Amino acid sequence: MEVESGRKAVGTFLGTRRRTREVRVGDVTVGGGHPIAVQSMITAETRRVEECVEQIVALHKAGCEIVRVTTPTLGEAHCLEEIRAKVTERHGPVPLVADVHHQGSKIAVEAAKHADKVRINPGLFVFRKPQPGKEEYSPEEHEAEREAIEESLVPVIDACKKRGIAMRVGVNHGSLAERMLVTYGDTPNGMVESALEYARICEKHEFREIVISLKASRVPIMLAANRLLASTMDEEGMEYPIHLGVTEAGDGEYARIKSVSGIATLLAEGIGDTIRVSLAEDPLNEIPVCYDILQALGLRRTKTEFIACPSCGRTKFDLPTVFKKVKEATSHLTELDIAVMGCIVNDPGEMADADYGYVGKAGGMIALYRKSELVKNNIPEERGVEELIKLMKEDGAWVEPSEHRCEE
Repeated sequence: MEVESGRKAVGTFLGTRRRTREVRVGDVTVGGGHPIAVQSMITAETRRVEECVEQIVALHKAGCEIVRVTTPTLGEAHCLEEIRAKVTERHGPVPLVADVHHQGSKIAVEAAKHADKVRINPGLFVFRKPQPGKEEYSPEEHEAEREAIEESLVPVIDACKKRGIAMRVGVNHGSLAERMLVTYGDTPNGMVESALEYARICEKHEFREIVISLKASRVPIMLAANRLLASTMDEEGMEYPIHLGVTEAGDGEYARIKSVSGIATLLAEGIGDTIRVSLAEDPLNEIPVCYDILQALGLRRTKTEFIACPSCGRTKFDLPTVFKKVKEATSHLTELDIAVMGCIVNDPGEMADADYGYVGKAGGMIALYRKSELVKNNIPEERGVEELIKLMKEDGAWVEPSEHRCEE
């Protein structure tokens, strides 16, 4: 089912959102106060063009706004041209990110001809043979490394400038360069310095269309690194958007909990401009989790907001069953807040923010509320959903499911 991309921001931020510059990725603007953008990555091999096109289109229809494609070799980077052309022909433009890792300069330059953003990994971009037992880098060695990075990065910067596209400097905790590990240890400090070293080179060459990400598979490290990144950039006068994610989170419920713990915590602190939930599953499964995070924080609205009490001994009906019936009947009304509550004790207050309330009473009866106002009382439970819909129709708030169309 196609879902609304939800580019409209809603609600009030829990904290003051960090000020960032606008960075364009295709037709999506990241940062600058724009709604948090949702990303994912296809799993098909890039040389399998048809599979890539199918996955990209499916993700975009599901609400994914920026899609990443791996380009581990020059051959895969060349494939991007055909992939992009076929996606555009069959579906329309989709913002594409070329994911470049090892020995990235030549690959990134080619990918920049066809993508809307190029992602590079500072830990792998310039290859250096490991030096077992090395305990320190001299100032001269640091400078030599930075010069080598700049030499490889400048052609990529020039290629991005030429097409007016963006770059993501994407640091992974598990693939820090040996120099950073020796100098800073396996710490958030090394992750931050790794990213900002590249950002400073970009600035030196008058390129600021940058998004930065610091990802880790452990939530505490991911949190500490991004907090340090935000504060360090603020100190240095940098306003680059931040992409958030807990990498290698795994699958199932725990992976979702890990992702929410990291991403939502930082968003609530005002850090983050674009997100990805990384699951070892079909990438389509990532998109609902992203939008659930954003809706729970009041940042974007893509579906009906349901409020329901957990039920207790005061509940006067089978609340899970009734709640399911209400959801089935009204879940297409994406702009409404609907509450289903088990009793009258706390419910008028608890559901005061809801547009409509459905409350159980003794004797198999229910009451209907419009916000905190009681509008229908002593309705037989079997007619409850019918009367709720009737009330919505009277208010002009009802839309038939067949008439409801989600925007891509």
